[in-house]
Amino acid sequence: MLDRAVGGRLASRRELKDSAMLPALPALARAETIDQALQNDAHVVFSLSGGKDSSAAAFATMAYLDAIGHPRDRRHAIHADLGPIEWPSTPPFVEQVADRLGTPLHVVRRKAGGLIERWRQRWASSQRRYIDLLTYQLVTPFSGASLRFCTSETKVAPIGAHLRSKFAGETIVSVVGIRRQESAGRAAAPVWKADTRFAPPANRAGTRMLTWHPILDWTEEQIYAAHAAAGFPLHEAYGMGATRLSCSFCVLASLHNLAISASAPGNQNAYREIADIELASGFSFQPARWLADVRPDLLSPEQLRRLPEAKALAELRRSAEASLPADLRFCRGWPPRVPTYPEAERIADVRGRLHDALRLTNRFPTAGAIRDRFAELHAVHAS
Repeated sequence: MLDRAVGGRLASRRELKDSAMLPALPALARAETIDQALQNDAHVVFSLSGGKDSSAAAFATMAYLDAIGHPRDRRHAIHADLGPIEWPSTPPFVEQVADRLGTPLHVVRRKAGGLIERWRQRWASSQRRYIDLLTYQLVTPFSGASLRFCTSETKVAPIGAHLRSKFAGETIVSVVGIRRQESAGRAAAPVWKADTRFAPPANRAGTRMLTWHPILDWTEEQIYAAHAAAGFPLHEAYGMGATRLSCSFCVLASLHNLAISASAPGNQNAYREIADIELASGFSFQPARWLADVRPDLLSPEQLRRLPEAKALAELRRSAEASLPADLRFCRGWPPRVPTYPEAERIADVRGRLHDALRLTNRFPTAGAIRDRFAELHAVHAS
């Protein structure tokens, strides 16, 4: 359902399409390198997430490719399935977009599991590394604004690897629907860039991958207009009031969007799974917000019982780790020096409390054991 608030009421798609409320669509952002690749019949791949920007970019670019005579059999769509954290309606919706485009759809997945599984794996790894004193402090299981492995590992890597294999030796133009208006980070995005991660210069196969952002300068109004012009509905999340669509629960989402997502029955198992990771680790889903607090009525009685314990663990960790010598924090995974005996006593005390709280085996319980381990690691790094 494509409805928008206009003049204090909801305007239907027909009203938008047939009235002056529908703004003219702008031209696509273009670059000589992309133009040349398209003229040479490069493969064009539409990256579809289910969000309004990705489908608007695909519809607009499809029309442009038709206008310049680009062969339709060189066009494709791709979607990275993130597992149970996806809205259940996203996979069929993406299929509908690809059907409208008339392109084959490639669905890729992270081989080691979806995003929720990746967070579980990261927490297990954090505990192992902490037990072995391979990290100075416990590490959150969750991704975040400064550590977007959720995108790089579950979207970019599977898509890039698939395209490199599927179209080896070819030029590939990957159409990605990002806009400068979305964020400060994307405001500086280029019209195009070479993807050297999956197709490095002078690679043996001769594969060339270019990422193109054709709707970079579009506004949100123009995105809605593109859907209206195409007569194509938006994902159900927008009809429920969401302002953006990504995972059902995104580490960067606003409280509004998290609450909208939690209200959808199909997302509630994922909600409880993520809350379980919070409860087990004592790390909140977002730095300043526990996902378990968004809809506590959806939690099981056992989860509700554990929530205060998890928050107490978080406070213990913050206060205890704040007392650690700051200049002994590991740099690029290695200790900068061997602590003095008093420093080692402080480290042993903090680690002892956290090991007890998390019920972990404490392999280095004394100041002497701490100093010996630091010395061992420092020597390995130096060599």
